Amino acid sequence: MKLRLSELRLDLNHDQSDLEREAAKRLGIPPEAIQQLWVLRRAVDARRKNQIGFVYAVDLVVDESVGRRVLGKNIPSVGLINDAPPSPLFRGSQPMTRPPVVVGAGPAGIFAALKLAEWGYRPLLLERGPEVEERTRDVAHFWQTGELNPESNVQFGEGGAGTFSDGKLTTRIKDYRVGEVLARMVQAGAPEEIAWLHKPHVGTDVLHRVVVGLRRQLLALGGRVRFGARVTGLLYDRGRAGGVIVNGGEEVPAGTVLMAIGHSARDTYRWLAEQGVAMEQKPFAVGLRIEHPQSLIDQAQYGEFAGHPRLGAADYHLTYHSDKFSRNAYTFCMCPGGQVVAAASEPGGVVTNGMSKHARASGIANSAVVVNVGEEDMGDAHPLAGIEFQRRLEKAAFLAGGGGFKAPAQPVTDFLADRQPGRLPEAGYPTYLPGTSPANLREILPEPVGEVLVEALQVFDRKVRGFGGTKAILTGVETRTSAPVRILRDEDCCSVNTPGLYPAGEGAGYAGGIVSAAVDGFRVAEALIRRYALPEQE
Repeated sequence: MKLRLSELRLDLNHDQSDLEREAAKRLGIPPEAIQQLWVLRRAVDARRKNQIGFVYAVDLVVDESVGRRVLGKNIPSVGLINDAPPSPLFRGSQPMTRPPVVVGAGPAGIFAALKLAEWGYRPLLLERGPEVEERTRDVAHFWQTGELNPESNVQFGEGGAGTFSDGKLTTRIKDYRVGEVLARMVQAGAPEEIAWLHKPHVGTDVLHRVVVGLRRQLLALGGRVRFGARVTGLLYDRGRAGGVIVNGGEEVPAGTVLMAIGHSARDTYRWLAEQGVAMEQKPFAVGLRIEHPQSLIDQAQYGEFAGHPRLGAADYHLTYHSDKFSRNAYTFCMCPGGQVVAAASEPGGVVTNGMSKHARASGIANSAVVVNVGEEDMGDAHPLAGIEFQRRLEKAAFLAGGGGFKAPAQPVTDFLADRQPGRLPEAGYPTYLPGTSPANLREILPEPVGEVLVEALQVFDRKVRGFGGTKAILTGVETRTSAPVRILRDEDCCSVNTPGLYPAGEGAGYAGGIVSAAVDGFRVAEALIRRYALPEQE
């Protein structure tokens, strides 16, 4: 019999035998009665700063008679596991003349293509940017020189925007596909611990290798990949999407088109709208990046245990609601031991993002601190108005930074006082490359966003001591938190007005992060499999 035991707390210095012994003690059985035990989830428990430890959820196997006795005790946080499989997937019968095309090699596109290839559909994955090895060199060149490649940057290229991030694999969605996504990533080279850590991450350095591993999986399953293939239009066959136009001229027929563009594919949104594909504005958030010495965050979160080798670099997630402005502020994409990076994809606009390597060892913590915006801020009901709103902020930041993709930066104390900073500290941060220039960020942001951030930073300082103090630095602007557009689809994941077109992932407005985008890619691929038979020809 398989049981699940949660809320099992151990101190920082425990080992595997302690885990098994404490599990048996909670269940009231001898340790030798546990035939097998494995960790489902492990999280840091820092609720009491003087007693920081780990809290586990574990699955274990016992004899049926032992299991019945345990369940009869009604022990809190103990339950029976019924491994009911998800609904089986069966291939459909609607004819598909050619293999499907998947547009975009971010998480949604890669995992959709993997699922389709696994089922024999021989998908063609098209990516406007280069493979991750070349992309990494282009991004490094941009950060060192300020010379942007509009087709190969933090937003565009194999792996998607998450390839240059902390590589967080946390998600709030409850979906059986999450386990399959993580298992695929482990097979591609990710650490096995991502399957059970409460807040798993791989770091940008490891994620680059995982992306290559996923590509190899796809090719081994019969999928195909083309880089430098920017999709610039749809082809139609008897009223339905029957292929794509690549790089402005080449026609690529397809049985279906799975559109897994990223949240920064602004030119793609534009021509989709021009071709009449139904879409709508979607709320998103904008703000700034904040940086602190990692030691400050460690001390605030872990107290006397800060620096313990089993804890690693501390993180945080903070939220605030402004009654005055009826808006929410929150921290987003927190990167312990990382750096702030230039994430622009267009000339003349500064965009910030955060990134960490797997070791999280830079000594600097950073996070976005953002405020929600919606149609009332856009000044226009057009579906693409959010993109223009983002552009205005990015251009203002570019000008305030003095050109060359330098970013405007400001100590938090000056931001709160609404004053121009005299100079920036020379203590290793701000970490943004190609560089920063002192500026008053309140003059760049919309007034309500700036005012809410002032309120939020003061509240966050009470939650994390020093958060809004003299060691905190802000860099702007953070605009690409999520897609400002949603491409409308029906319950079968098909466009509501363009048959044969299947929007997927974060760029289509249905996910928010690596794992949720990958899960949505699986979901949309399964919708195609349920409807269509295998393609008739290449």
